[in-house]
Amino acid sequence: MWHAGGVTDEDRLSRAQARTIIGRVFKMAAPFRKTMYMGFACVVITTSCALAAPVIVRHGIDAGIRAKNTRALDQSVVMYLAVVTLSYIFGRMLFLYVNRTGEMFLRVLRLAVFRQMQRQSMAFFDRNKAGVLVARMTADIESMAELVQFGLLQFLSAGLMLCFSVVVLLLLSWELTLVAMCVMPIIVLASIKFQRDSNKAYLTVRERVGANLSALQEGITTVRVIQAYAQEQETKDKFFKSNRALFESHERSVRISTWYFALVEFSGVFASALMIGIGGWLVHRGAVTLGTVVAFTLLISSLFDPVQQLSQLYNTVQSAGAALSKLFAILDSKPEVDEHPAAIALPESGVLKVDNINFTYATGEHPALNGVSISVAPGEKLALVGPTGAGKSTLAKLMARMYDPLSGTVSYGGINLTMATMDSLRQRIVVVPQEGFLFNGTIRDNLRIAKITATDAQIDAAVEAISATEHFAQFPDGLDTEVRERGSRLSAGERQLVALARAALVDPAVLVLDEATSNLDPGTEAEVERALERLMSGRTVIVVAHRLSTVQRADHIAVIDAAQVAEYGTHAELIAKNGRYAALASAWQTSQIVS
Repeated sequence: MWHAGGVTDEDRLSRAQARTIIGRVFKMAAPFRKTMYMGFACVVITTSCALAAPVIVRHGIDAGIRAKNTRALDQSVVMYLAVVTLSYIFGRMLFLYVNRTGEMFLRVLRLAVFRQMQRQSMAFFDRNKAGVLVARMTADIESMAELVQFGLLQFLSAGLMLCFSVVVLLLLSWELTLVAMCVMPIIVLASIKFQRDSNKAYLTVRERVGANLSALQEGITTVRVIQAYAQEQETKDKFFKSNRALFESHERSVRISTWYFALVEFSGVFASALMIGIGGWLVHRGAVTLGTVVAFTLLISSLFDPVQQLSQLYNTVQSAGAALSKLFAILDSKPEVDEHPAAIALPESGVLKVDNINFTYATGEHPALNGVSISVAPGEKLALVGPTGAGKSTLAKLMARMYDPLSGTVSYGGINLTMATMDSLRQRIVVVPQEGFLFNGTIRDNLRIAKITATDAQIDAAVEAISATEHFAQFPDGLDTEVRERGSRLSAGERQLVALARAALVDPAVLVLDEATSNLDPGTEAEVERALERLMSGRTVIVVAHRLSTVQRADHIAVIDAAQVAEYGTHAELIAKNGRYAALASAWQTSQIVS
């Protein structure tokens, strides 16, 4: 059955792109170039041995059997055995060298791509969704692995075999070479058609596999709704149709491979028959020897098989080239938020100042912030409020340098954040997100994410700092309790307690709370609020808030509306203005009364 890595028109590379990619591959593979050369040498030796065997048979027939020379026949047998042995030894070495080289290259590529992804800023992940990036590290790397582990070996062998076999055949007999070549145009044309049809068939299969998986996933994940409305039969019919379409696409791919391989096999048999018939006539005339005809019959497959193999490999090479192009695009991405070569450490304390900043997301058409200026003194608490999509979270992220403004500056202690070392920036300013993400492992492991060098005593102190020691002590293993995947063993409030303890472990000067209390469960809401109060004590705090109680505790309030600071002042001042903030506060009070 055929196997090819189908590629779309968008994936096809121009010659210039292909040359550039090949150059970069060789540059990346430079550390193990010696292994590559050893592999290439093995290809040359095994190919030479495969072609030498029929030539030795020719010598044994002509110089040994027909000439009745026992010594020459014995020599031919010994040489044949030696060539077969060499072919076996170097064939095994070739497999090891090629696969070792390929796996080393893939290892380096994986590390380089993952390292580059980790360096990227938030804007990169806004443009490239997580699923696409995972596909780069899985499907695209897998496409490369297919080429490296199997395709590269076949490609080198087939290419050399085709070139060497033509030379050997011409040296043996140009007349019989012409006879062999008369079938070649049929093979070439059939291979071109096979390559085109198989690529189209593979793309159809790939598309229908996706549709079938989608139907399967939908049928499983929505089973409660399906059963609630008695739609089981409709769902089964839908899956039957997608499964039938997948079956038909696979069936078409089998038909394509069937006619192609049948034609190649028939061409080989026809060429062999033609070779024996015309070769016998030439032997009768004395133009060639019997051994030459036998050698040609044995060598004929070495002429046709490489064309067939190269045709099958064409799509695999194209697919791998397209995958490499996408991976190199990630490697070439420069982080928008990066450390300046002459970066300096931020002071331990200072004013956090936003000066006339403008910002637009790469995926957005309208500015997220426009001409915003604001200043937060050391120890001051600033609440950012406003309607959804006004720019509150964006301003908070810019103040923590998760993004850089398009114009204007954000500074701390008089130092522009773009000139700060990343280590000092993340030590001085810490963001507590809306949902505390937990990694698979223990609670202690998740706390250590904030400070990898933290001792157990420091972790215990951070938990105590937010008054969560007793809560976590209730778990069977305390801080050594496994949280499971994404922290599924803990409630939303408990996950947020871990996030707050992380911040306490860093002990920052500035705390940015991006709606950190918006998704709390009633069971732990009061406890998280107390932990938050203790964490905010003595620090500069910027909080994106949706609760009146949180906003009233702030020293100043900035109302963000339409990407600008619409109002600024204390709670009492803004209520007295009877403007946007007063309307928001009234709405919050009404919702609390209703609830």
